[in-house]
Amino acid sequence: MKKAVVLLSGGLDSATVLAIAKQQGYQCYTMSFDYGQRHRAELNASAILAEAMSAVEHKVINIDLTAIGGSALTDNTIAVPKQHQDGIPITYVPARNTVFLSIALGWAEVLEADAIFVGVNAVDYSGYPDCRPEYIAAFETMANLATKTGIEGNKLTIETPLIDLSKQAIIEKGISLGVDYSLTVSCYQADSEGRACGECDSCRFRHEGFMQAGIADPTRYQA
Repeated sequence: MKKAVVLLSGGLDSATVLAIAKQQGYQCYTMSFDYGQRHRAELNASAILAEAMSAVEHKVINIDLTAIGGSALTDNTIAVPKQHQDGIPITYVPARNTVFLSIALGWAEVLEADAIFVGVNAVDYSGYPDCRPEYIAAFETMANLATKTGIEGNKLTIETPLIDLSKQAIIEKGISLGVDYSLTVSCYQADSEGRACGECDSCRFRHEGFMQAGIADPTRYQA
């Protein structure tokens, strides 16, 4: 069977991507990152999802992005905004997707995998530059220039099945594939029990998606 490394944050989008990769016939190896983010709720969710969705193997990679800071997700002195921000918001983590994809690329090469799946989205996204199609295309080109497998002609693809979908469409796709969204955590500042704040951009996009899809929101909120 063909193999794929799936970046699994524990959130709604990455759970949907995992389901899509499985539907497409990939053996899925899931990877999450403990990078110093505000909470571990998503990491806990990713481990639960990996088991529930029958990943072949699940890895958690430790990286301390608090050492460089620059984001509300890695610096507790910077508040997570409660209102939507124009431009690139303070929740953007500098170079995060590049770091994550680079490590996933290494594992994919070791596994002789055919693809890396990542849940970036250029429609209902928060203005992050590393979620755009042109960025993904550039990374894929680099990946096949920088690896032994790429040079030998075994081309790797970076799969982004959600990149042009609305949050509503993502949820509808996931429901059709049997994703249990009650297991996912998407909030930027969830509490220790995985309950969402209901105020950040991530919570807003998620809740609006369920409303637009006409599906009951299974998210557990703090209040």
